[in-house]
Amino acid sequence: MEKERLPVTDLSLRRLLDERTADLQRVKAEYDNYRKQVRRDRMAVREIAVANVLRALLPVLDAVDRTCEHEPITPGLKEIADSLRTQLGSLGLQSFGDKGDAFDPTLHDAVAHHVSSDADRLTCTHVLCPGYRVGDHLLRPAHVEVAGPPRSEWDSRLGRDTGN
Repeated sequence: MEKERLPVTDLSLRRLLDERTADLQRVKAEYDNYRKQVRRDRMAVREIAVANVLRALLPVLDAVDRTCEHEPITPGLKEIADSLRTQLGSLGLQSFGDKGDAFDPTLHDAVAHHVSSDADRLTCTHVLCPGYRVGDHLLRPAHVEVAGPPRSEWDSRLGRDTGN
């Protein structure tokens, strides 16, 4: 027996073409979204890997900085220190924490607080250890000494109950 063929009309072909076109557009959109997600994931993994490597190298940088502070700087030591700083900088390492900076508890770790009755805010007076970040990632807060009003005053400014 011969199969019966349905009459093909322009309308049914148009409908089939529209369905296949819509399917193709959906698949293309899904693929584009997938590609963008993979690109974002790769960038995130790269940023995390760079941050981990930089965090692991901070003790080396600290040791070189301490050596430069306490030992006579020889041409070889200067070259090592400069090269290390240049290479870490090329990976996006940024140091922060300078004397005179306003104290920010999200960036600074206050090791000591000196009361200064004439100060109206906490200010970094001595940087014991610089802080480092790469992009938006905080690798290490700066360890600082701060001077400012008595603790009860800045606790109240921060909205903390002093228990008095």
